[in-house]
Amino acid sequence: MTLQALTANRLLDGEVVFWSGDAWVEQFADARLYDAEAPAEAALASAKGLATVLIDPYLIAVTDDGAAPVSFRERIRALGPSDHLDLGKQAQGGAAIAAIQHAHGAARSTGRLSLIRRKP
Repeated sequence: MTLQALTANRLLDGEVVFWSGDAWVEQFADARLYDAEAPAEAALASAKGLATVLIDPYLIAVTDDGAAPVSFRERIRALGPSDHLDLGKQAQGGAAIAAIQHAHGAARSTGRLSLIRRKP
């Protein structure tokens, strides 16, 4: 099984948050990483019971070294808007943000591939 992290959006302000094991945090670097299916699914089930605080909690795949989400979409969510580098978490900088920005391996995005391959 690949590493996973639990993410959601905070209902109050829409901020992307990650489960640290004790609380919802705003930085991906503070997220708890799960390397087994059962604990990850248990955390997800628990988070789904917080519908008054969170929007759409779900598990995301994380790179083998735990430095960044695997998918392009989740990397954007972890950093902030991709069209304004002076906004979001990426504007704060630091080693954890740089690790996401320069993560090895291509982020996958099946949605983008289907757009490229669409025929008229």
